Amino acid sequence: YANESITWEKSYKSNFAVELGLLDKLDIIAEYFTEHRTDIFMRRADIPNTMGLQAQVYGNIGEATAQGVDIQADYKQSWSNGLWASGRANFTYSTSKYKVYEEPTYPESYRQHAGRSLAQSWGYIAERLFIDDEDAANSPSQAAFGSPYGGGDIKYTDVNGDGVITEADRVPIGFPTSPEIVYGFGASMGYKGFDFSLFFQGMARESFWIDATSNYGSRTCGTGPFVNNTQLLKAYADSHWSEDNRDIYALYPRYSAYANYNNIQRSTWWMRDGSFLRLKQLELGYTLPQRLTQKVHIDNLRFYFQGNNLLCWSKFKLWDPELAGEGLNYPIQRTFNIGLNVTFK
Repeated sequence: YANESITWEKSYKSNFAVELGLLDKLDIIAEYFTEHRTDIFMRRADIPNTMGLQAQVYGNIGEATAQGVDIQADYKQSWSNGLWASGRANFTYSTSKYKVYEEPTYPESYRQHAGRSLAQSWGYIAERLFIDDEDAANSPSQAAFGSPYGGGDIKYTDVNGDGVITEADRVPIGFPTSPEIVYGFGASMGYKGFDFSLFFQGMARESFWIDATSNYGSRTCGTGPFVNNTQLLKAYADSHWSEDNRDIYALYPRYSAYANYNNIQRSTWWMRDGSFLRLKQLELGYTLPQRLTQKVHIDNLRFYFQGNNLLCWSKFKLWDPELAGEGLNYPIQRTFNIGLNVTFK
């Protein structure tokens, strides 16, 4: 529908920074930043059905804020015996929240977006798997998902206590899907032609969800077995509910040859901690003395070994956590390089 009042979103940013140098060895840059966004373009939610509109109505009605800190430190020092060292570290912490978000006034306050992060997710609280069909029949109804459900399917918590599992039982779960903390640190050192460096990077306060849809509809990269002739992860083969092994805390619910929508709802069952620390790069080199290279008219000759993405520490073990929920996409590569740098006079 035509709306002549639609305009640009407005963003008001402030940055306060300080740069500090100490003894020509340590440099620190610290910054505090804020952002206030108004007139965010979003769907109107207060239009009654009795108006008879056939399309959604949008307007500049949202408002949000963000703030954070960004710190970087660099250190360098050298000694008279030829030893030198340097280090670098960076740390960013950033949060956001909606101040105005048009939506119904729900009886359940946890459903409101105002005051929550822009990257907050809502989902169901998964208690466990149903032991059997009788257990499912004696629990709050989950028929709203459409698929027949029973033993081995995910059991959700009836948060508002009305006896049925509906949208009203979706609560804020996990950290935001964008990391609130990003950091890195590394060091380099050298002595008499030898040099060594390494760098770590990491993220924290981020959640992601395993994509269990497995080609349901238009999806092309899931982890659900058998549906549309997809493959089966070994981890799910080793830990899943079955009639012979009714493990209500198995890694995967019961197998199904059809799209079981009860089990692919966004919930704490598929939620994972996206925090990780990675050894991003390591390099070891040796530069031949110039008294040797100058004889063949070479100004600099350096051999080196370099490795990328060598190690990763994370609570999540199924695949590289940096891939988040799309674990069957092309993986992040671990690479090794051996090289030679030559500079001629």
